[in-house]
Amino acid sequence: MPIGGVLATKDVVIPNAVGVDIGCGMNAVRTSLEVIDRDDLKKIMGLIRKVVPVGFKHQSMAQQESLMPEMHDVGRFKIIRQEYRSALHQLGTLGGGNHFIEIQKGSDGYIWIMVHSGSRNLGKTVAEYYNNLAEKLNELWSSPVEKSKKLAYLPLGSNEGSDYIGEMTYCQQFAAANRKLMMRNIIDCFVQIVGESVRFDEAFDVAHNYARNENHFGSEVIIHRKGATSARAGEIGIIPGSQGSVSYIVDGLGNPESFMSCSHGAGRKMSRHKAQKSLNLKEVVKSLDSLGIIHGIRNIKDLDEAPGAYKNINEVMENQKDLVKILVELRPLAVIKG
Repeated sequence: MPIGGVLATKDVVIPNAVGVDIGCGMNAVRTSLEVIDRDDLKKIMGLIRKVVPVGFKHQSMAQQESLMPEMHDVGRFKIIRQEYRSALHQLGTLGGGNHFIEIQKGSDGYIWIMVHSGSRNLGKTVAEYYNNLAEKLNELWSSPVEKSKKLAYLPLGSNEGSDYIGEMTYCQQFAAANRKLMMRNIIDCFVQIVGESVRFDEAFDVAHNYARNENHFGSEVIIHRKGATSARAGEIGIIPGSQGSVSYIVDGLGNPESFMSCSHGAGRKMSRHKAQKSLNLKEVVKSLDSLGIIHGIRNIKDLDEAPGAYKNINEVMENQKDLVKILVELRPLAVIKG
């Protein structure tokens, strides 16, 4: 199942078609600011780095349980119960890879805040447990699905399938709570620097790694989205570019041919290893500096998240203009990468 894949199934769910970062997604908030001083921006980014752990770092103290999603059927949540105490330290943390915090200037004239993150180790543990379980059961059942395809499934009517749906849904809610807490802490950083007069609109929160029941072509199916965004007619979506290119707030067009889905971002055009090996550090830094972006590219290992490692977001948007309509274009001003 490739990143950017959308898959419909009947009567079964496929853990690997959701992936390891269950509920990963975007959170975006528009501020009332129309301009922001560069020195203030640097101060805000400095504060954010103090309150939002990045990479493999977790919170030093457990976060309040009231911030966690409720468990309505605790008995089924084997992995969630096992990982719950650890998850309290992961709440409000960014993670690594392509996860980011970005301050942007919108084509609507306002300053925006955007966060990309997921369910951290909680989602990874749930995903790996149920994918391994599915593989063992599929082998026992002599499944017709080739093992090499890595699409081992769990029947929806089975205990295993029901348990996965329950724990996956919890991880999706946890990922949303994770982004919500980060955004709350980021907003506090803004207020500290620019004052209490600034206002913040209600957040848009959009997941792009999950499975859910939907109706397509007259059939009830389980739609798996792994690095894909729901784009039903009139549905708001968030499609990021890279730290050197624009991102977008979009409106779904409800195209049935894509199961009413669109991309979740620009998408990589080279692997992390290839980016680190082939991109020129000085040229990348010079390019980002010339754009006036406060960025985190410092050494060769950071090149895996350089703009050149990603596809041209303008081409990506042109290729899916039958899936979404652009509402706001967001230009990066400052970026923190996981």
